[in-house]
Amino acid sequence: MHRGRHSVQEEIMHPEQTGRNPHSFRNRETHEAYYLRMQRAREKVEKMGENKRKRKLRVCVATCNRADYSKLAPIMFGIKAQPECFDLDVVVLGSHLIDDYGNTFRMIEQDDFDVSSKLHTIVRGEDEAAMVESVGLALVKLPDVLHRLSPDVLVVHGDRFDALALATAAALMNIRILHLEGGEVSGTIDDSIRHAISKLAHYHACCTRSAEQHLIAMCEDHARILLAGCPSYDKLLSAHRRDDYMDIIRAWLGVDVKEQNYIVALQHPVTTDIKNSIKIYELMLDALISFNKKTLILFPNIDAGSKEMVRVMRKKGIEQHPNFRAVKHVPFEQFIQLVSHAGCMIGNSSCGVREAGAFGTPVINLGTRQTGRETGENVLHVRDADTQNKIYHALELQFGKRYPCSKIYGDGNAVPRILKFLQSIDLDEPLQKTFRFPPVKECISQDIDHILETQSALAVDLGGTNLRVAIVGMKGDIVKKYIQANPKTYEDRIERILKMCKEAVIDAVGLNCRILGVGVSTGGRVNPQEGVILHSTKLIQEWSSVDIRTPISDVLHLPVWVDNDGNCAALAEKKFGQGKGVENFVTIITGTGIGGGVIQHSELVHGSTFCAAELGHIMVSLEGPECSCGSRGCMEAYASGLALQREAKRLHDEDLLMVEGLSLKNDEVVNAGHLISAARLGNSKADAILRTAGTALGVGIVNILHTVNPSLVILSGVLASFYESPVQRVISQRALSSAQGIKVVTSDLEEPALLGAASMVLDYTTRRIY
Repeated sequence: MHRGRHSVQEEIMHPEQTGRNPHSFRNRETHEAYYLRMQRAREKVEKMGENKRKRKLRVCVATCNRADYSKLAPIMFGIKAQPECFDLDVVVLGSHLIDDYGNTFRMIEQDDFDVSSKLHTIVRGEDEAAMVESVGLALVKLPDVLHRLSPDVLVVHGDRFDALALATAAALMNIRILHLEGGEVSGTIDDSIRHAISKLAHYHACCTRSAEQHLIAMCEDHARILLAGCPSYDKLLSAHRRDDYMDIIRAWLGVDVKEQNYIVALQHPVTTDIKNSIKIYELMLDALISFNKKTLILFPNIDAGSKEMVRVMRKKGIEQHPNFRAVKHVPFEQFIQLVSHAGCMIGNSSCGVREAGAFGTPVINLGTRQTGRETGENVLHVRDADTQNKIYHALELQFGKRYPCSKIYGDGNAVPRILKFLQSIDLDEPLQKTFRFPPVKECISQDIDHILETQSALAVDLGGTNLRVAIVGMKGDIVKKYIQANPKTYEDRIERILKMCKEAVIDAVGLNCRILGVGVSTGGRVNPQEGVILHSTKLIQEWSSVDIRTPISDVLHLPVWVDNDGNCAALAEKKFGQGKGVENFVTIITGTGIGGGVIQHSELVHGSTFCAAELGHIMVSLEGPECSCGSRGCMEAYASGLALQREAKRLHDEDLLMVEGLSLKNDEVVNAGHLISAARLGNSKADAILRTAGTALGVGIVNILHTVNPSLVILSGVLASFYESPVQRVISQRALSSAQGIKVVTSDLEEPALLGAASMVLDYTTRRIY
């Protein structure tokens, strides 16, 4: 948003003054030296181009649709105005030549350009297969045209599938390519096509500093990248203040329409999610009908899904609706007037996030098609546009507002820069482009032992009593395990963790294990995104607000994942245990405390503040025993190992625990095991306590079933086998009939915390999401 306050010219000529450091240089001297070197390289290229060129540069501009022509036309006019420097050829293809999309090739002819070739390259069908066939048809027809024209440079714009065919043909025919608007990010399949064209192109004219940095990160040669700004800004910044703008508005929307009291709508399909695109389009039309304002709606582009969107439009009678004017094409000069004076623009066109910002026109961007674009404050995103009310509310918020004008994408001087850049091209320079790869370590030849290494994870489990570290293989096999007491202070604990991890990494070499990363399981509330333990359990002291990821990663030079021990148990079941292949399940740990994890749609649920699945603190009674969390009546206060130990001590203190067959040594601490043994030997008091505990746990699980409706409940921990039958009984008695059939099983994993910690690492190596 703040980028709009700096002109493109300022960013090109004075990068230091913008306050940004576009490269990770260690000091100012290196920074300045780099830019000096780039400037000298650019000047050398320009000088060589001026000295060596003995003829005019033959430039072929290929345009595929109405949108890219608005960007290419200013350049074409600039080239045409310098006949002493350039010869211009124009190739028209794609949707320009289709009647349903306005036969927009006519506006190119009206602009007095001689069209060298018209290629019918679109295979109708408006689905994924038709797009692929269209690319193939273009590749069949383009070689003859390019061979006949023999351009020195082909100018290609953007991210359309037609442009990919152009770049592919030119690259294979050894024709230099200048790509406009590369390096940008929009969030759809367009990104893949745009970046593919950038890799084929020899030269780049980009619009923003971020796009330039993306191209550099893609290993493109900085000397061949021009930060020019958007060519369409050259026209729109000078033309949108026409005196006859009201005549244009009335011509398209009627004589009664007033400035800033109408809407411009333009929605295209998202080819990677066509079904949702059509749903959003239908909801947008419903919202616009309800909003009851005059609306100019343009037909969608020719991408897969557009035919279905047009069907939706016609089904709703938009073309006959008195509030709507549906059109296939508006000349760019007039479209500028319509957008700049609109009360709002809605849809997912790049025009909304690019050109509209120059006028301060309010924009509502629907869905994900432009999510990655840089935008001004005039854009309101409705990424999850799943209801009509949500879109209607966005219209209420945006309609009629005015925002500060933004020049993120240009300052109106792109064309002179691009023409100068074209003139600097040295045709005697080798055609083969080179990539500027970052420094990498020297490659070490592999031997058979390296190839046969076992891919493994280093798993760390921080318990209240012990620290445990294990080397875990891909199949969940624990190759080696290390156990030491958990120190009481933060400094000693970190020191011991690092020492144990370093020892394990050294041992892994001898065990022929390749450590891929480190997974950490710990009690308490964890932010897994930052690797920070937010709040620890009472059993682990000095362990809140602790960044555990950084020290381990810094010492071992390995990626580190961190999560709560209950979540890790659920991940262990998902990868290695009873939850393998199950899309929705809940794991409940019944040990010293009670915790767990929830898997929904095969993904772990963390919650907005990372305290999802604190299952032990589900309240099952308003006036129950006090819980360690400070509340009363929690499931953990009834059914955890500590709760049973508390009740066992109470019975023992009242001489009500011991029965025939139960022995207790003088120095032995009473625990939950003694309570369970007493109940099995006929102690009615102990049996009643355990029944209450089982009921409390069962009631809590019934609440879970009614909340997240899993298909499976997995009980884990030392008390799991004891609680399986009581929990199943309570479910059959108290759950809704639709939930009574949900299966309860006992985990068969011996080390769920370690295996879950390892799974975070191992799932990453196989590119899965947890």
